[in-house]
Amino acid sequence: MDSEKTLIDAQSTIEGKLTGKDARVLGRFKGEVELSGLLHVGESGRVEAKVKADAVEIAGQYDGELQARSLVLLEKARVNGTLDAQTIAVREGAQVNGTVNAGGKGKPVVPAVPRPAPTAAPGVVAG
Repeated sequence: MDSEKTLIDAQSTIEGKLTGKDARVLGRFKGEVELSGLLHVGESGRVEAKVKADAVEIAGQYDGELQARSLVLLEKARVNGTLDAQTIAVREGAQVNGTVNAGGKGKPVVPAVPRPAPTAAPGVVAG
């Protein structure tokens, strides 16, 4: 592992301010995050924080305000809050509840709204 990367393992719970270059959160973190590089929230990770980072990848749970140049929400991501990023990629299966601003400041994107499950017309078998 790169010595400049901070790791919060799956058994850890930390509260406070995290600063540095890169960080990987597999456990729980609550507070503030300011990184010049990548924040990765693993599938087992739970982050409740105000985040400022160059790039963010979320595979676990995130609640709070997030500002990043690049944001990727992976298949199992569960996100609640305000997301502001120049580029955003959302993989199928990710869940987002809140406000999303993409492509620069002042260009809001409609917040994600769950789609209703497809229904079949009476007498038609859905398949």
